[in-house]
Amino acid sequence: MELWDIYDAERQKTERVAKRGEALGSGDMHLVVHICIFNSKGEMLIQQRQSHRDKFPDMWDVTVGGSALKGETSAQAAQRETLEEIGYTLALTGQRPHFTVNFDHGFDDFYLVGRDIDISTLKLQQEEVKTVKWAAREEIHQMMKNGEFIPRYKSLVDMIFDMQGRAIGAFCENK
Repeated sequence: MELWDIYDAERQKTERVAKRGEALGSGDMHLVVHICIFNSKGEMLIQQRQSHRDKFPDMWDVTVGGSALKGETSAQAAQRETLEEIGYTLALTGQRPHFTVNFDHGFDDFYLVGRDIDISTLKLQQEEVKTVKWAAREEIHQMMKNGEFIPRYKSLVDMIFDMQGRAIGAFCENK
């Protein structure tokens, strides 16, 4: 059973928790993380979701994403999700997300990371991830147009790619 901390609209943790799958109460928020890994060519590592997933089966998405569990910080959740979904260890201790997008019942924290990863060495979580590949901005745009990428705003994808230079500049220091 997956438990989430409940936050208020000001992103202050309450003393309450929610069970995954249960409706959140009015004004209740939870924390979701997304990790976008870029290589030195400026391509993003993207994942294809498994066919049996409830939401967006067989569709492509950013590298990794998931909800923070009870007691986790945003960075801890990002590290855990990356290790679980693609078998890659990230060190994000003390790092903040590059940006946050608010949604109706929570906060989406986005981390932009630069790494030249040999994807053949990744250990994919078979329950969630079908495959991964490197993709340029234009390819993701085409996938969005074709209905192959989960519904995201094109402007969000563009902002992620526009900001990824910060990740690439920092990744040499954090290998």
